[in-house]
Amino acid sequence: MTVFIDPPDWPGHGRMWSHLVSDASFEELHTFARGLGVPVRAFERDHYDIPSHRYEDAVRAGAVQVRSREVVRILHAAGLRRPKGRPDSAA
Repeated sequence: MTVFIDPPDWPGHGRMWSHLVSDASFEELHTFARGLGVPVRAFERDHYDIPSHRYEDAVRAGAVQVRSREVVRILHAAGLRRPKGRPDSAA
C-alpha cells in the first residue's frame, strides 16, 4: 500500500497543483491526506489536489514521486479510477 504524488504541473486558480493517489484504497488516501492536514474539499473523485507549496510536505510524509501519466495507470490498476462524467460511489 502506497500513496503517490505527481509533480505540480497542473494549473488552476492561480497556482500549480499535484495529484495525490493511493494504489490500495480511498481509506488509505484519506488517512494520509488527513495526516497532512489536507482539507476534505481537496478530494476530487479519485485523488486529492495538492498545491505546489505542499508537494514537499507530501513527499516528506512518504508519498512516492511519480510522473503525471503514472497517476492514471496506478488508479486503473488499483480499480480506483473514477473518470469525470460517471457517478461516484461512496468515497
